[in-house]
Amino acid sequence: MSTQNYEPNMVLSTTEFDVIGTRPVRHDGADKVTGRALYGADIELSGLIHGAILRSPHAHARIKSVDTSEAEAHPAVRAVVTSADLADAGDQMVDLGEGAMPLKFLRGNVLASGKALYRGHAIAAVAATSLHDAQEALKLIKVEYEVLPATLTAPDAMRDGAPILHEDLKTTELGKPTDKVSNVSNHFQHVKGDIEAGFAEADLVIEREFNTATVHQGYIEPHNTTVLWNNDGRVQIWCSSQGSFTIRDTTAAILEMPVSQVKVTPMEIGGGFGGKIPVYLEPVAAVLSKKSGHPVKIVMSRADEFEATGPTPGSRIKVKMGVRNDGKMVAAQAWMAYEAGAYPGAMVVPGSMCVFAAYDIENILIDGFDVVVNKPSTAAYRAPGATNAAFTTETIVDEMAEKLGIDPLELRLKNAATKGTRRADGPKYPRIGCVEVLEAMKNHPHYNAPLEGPNRGRGVAIGFWFNVGLPSSCSMSVNADGTVMLIEGSPDIGGTRTSLAMQAAEVLGIAVGDVRPTVADTDSVGFTAVTGGSRVTFATGIAVIKAARDVRDQMSQRVARIWGVKEEDVEFEKGVFTSNNGTKNSITFKELAKQLSSSGGPIVGRAAINPPGVGGSFSGNIADVEVDPETGKVTILRFTAFQDAGKAVHPSYVEGQMQGGSVQGIGWALNEEYFMNPEGKMMNSSLLDYRMPTSLDLPMIDTVIIEVPNPGHPYGVRGVGEANIIPPPAALANAVYHAVGVRMDRLPMNPVAVMEAIWEKEDVPA
Repeated sequence: MSTQNYEPNMVLSTTEFDVIGTRPVRHDGADKVTGRALYGADIELSGLIHGAILRSPHAHARIKSVDTSEAEAHPAVRAVVTSADLADAGDQMVDLGEGAMPLKFLRGNVLASGKALYRGHAIAAVAATSLHDAQEALKLIKVEYEVLPATLTAPDAMRDGAPILHEDLKTTELGKPTDKVSNVSNHFQHVKGDIEAGFAEADLVIEREFNTATVHQGYIEPHNTTVLWNNDGRVQIWCSSQGSFTIRDTTAAILEMPVSQVKVTPMEIGGGFGGKIPVYLEPVAAVLSKKSGHPVKIVMSRADEFEATGPTPGSRIKVKMGVRNDGKMVAAQAWMAYEAGAYPGAMVVPGSMCVFAAYDIENILIDGFDVVVNKPSTAAYRAPGATNAAFTTETIVDEMAEKLGIDPLELRLKNAATKGTRRADGPKYPRIGCVEVLEAMKNHPHYNAPLEGPNRGRGVAIGFWFNVGLPSSCSMSVNADGTVMLIEGSPDIGGTRTSLAMQAAEVLGIAVGDVRPTVADTDSVGFTAVTGGSRVTFATGIAVIKAARDVRDQMSQRVARIWGVKEEDVEFEKGVFTSNNGTKNSITFKELAKQLSSSGGPIVGRAAINPPGVGGSFSGNIADVEVDPETGKVTILRFTAFQDAGKAVHPSYVEGQMQGGSVQGIGWALNEEYFMNPEGKMMNSSLLDYRMPTSLDLPMIDTVIIEVPNPGHPYGVRGVGEANIIPPPAALANAVYHAVGVRMDRLPMNPVAVMEAIWEKEDVPA
């Protein structure tokens, strides 16, 4: 691959199609830029009233009593709810598609019962004729607390004698239940080969410990919902969510209703990144609506977003890696303790799947710990758990390369995972693009450009995200003018309506503008899993392709009937039907559409799938930085992102995902954190104090899309929404080291952290 072929943003393409790989205008673009698009908070219903939620001021406290009588007497108040309005869940388990979870945990996070487990935990809610009245009424609710000691990090929560969050939470140890009550919900292990023999073979062993802070997804639109408990007993929900069916099923479980009694209408969504999958408001608004007889709207404040929704977990990770002098990695061990927040479900499982996933290492041992702490219950954040993990591994790999005198990309190439490599958690890779990503990085002009000046350094890192499949459904109908209506169930966060329409257009040989996609409510389309896991363009895309082929096949049957030929005598290519039986019949898709009503009636295609061939995506970064040794401030001079997209359906969207994920990874690396006081209060719960990067903090982010087709998708597509957030912290940490000679072992690497590392290196008293 010649370096002179590279441009600032480019696609290293493999296969050409008619529609896929082009850059059409997005279907939802006009409404969004003109302000016509409707988001969750835009819903207005007749008789609408407003809800507000009382939240705990304590990170850990026993709730001794809740007196709502004065709030109920307020003239503007129409309803008040507490956890007493939700039935006791007992030991019931509920499976929402991502593993079974006790229903009591889901309910407990919606409205606290018995204990408040984090500052911001919902205690009670009020609905009133105005938002102001609802907020005023909250002040009339009297809650008596018994304040308890808080535990805020995984190591603290794991120590003997730590305050226990759940008196009935017993540790699962290596897959077996125990009678031990602790804050460790689960300790699991992945084993590959013989770890002791591997380290015995190593000539160089490096062992380090890392800490990463809790960070937030930072979506611009707060959580919101409007709910009407209708006179017919059905609950209707309008909200901005990444998973309409997840909202439906969770709400139905919490309210002990059949799923058929809950209808969710997805609105436009102002960002999610994994944070808008869990349910927080919908069951509360539903009960308020039932009690009041009115539709109820609840919109979170920004402080509520930080203090009461799911951030990504902080972590303590210990990694030990061994390598021979020839550069072959022979052993890798990780001890990974992730904060779950108030309820079990830390992102340590996917973190453990990704920690060594970029490398072919024979001997691996991974211990994972899911640890509850007095913080909001964690949620996904773009490749959940993987960024923490890659920060550790990629920092050690860089140190290995330096000590062995091997180019850092050469060391990675020597050990890169390829087809047939088995991960420590079990799966073997099909065709993957790790080597191609590394080769693109090595041959890029950025990697070979001079970097001059003091206190400047260049760092590299790579990362992996496995992607998911999961169920998707859609239907497709043909209009008389030759356009096609596509009804699907995946909420659109990053332009997926267009990427799905493009796949339909490719099958049908029509213009992408002739496919009209709509994200439907839960009554109007079959079950479709969440928009997450980098799955929509891949999985819902397969459903769309299958439905489009159904349409194509029905159209072929129809034209065969019109022409009086056998169906197998009809061929279809690039939107034109022809006969291959010696006749010269020919008709376009649009021409045939005009004849449907007179030749047999409408044509509707449909599909419901649960695809197994999910693939996986690798990404990489090259980062140049300058570090001010007087202040510790890190300035990014140049940044290039690389990612295997399998096949970039819409390259502009892929580039946007790569740039957006890179920016979030940069924020995670350099500034973002939940800054907590010892009592568990977040001290920076505003966008002024929670330091996300702005355009003034960033260089232009160049992108290189690599295309190594995914054998599990008809067009080779891989999910691209998540792998891009994984390598930035490690790449920047390695760049900081090469700039000022300090190895960073914690995130964020803010000026204070960098200065402390420099002082420690220089033995300067703090």
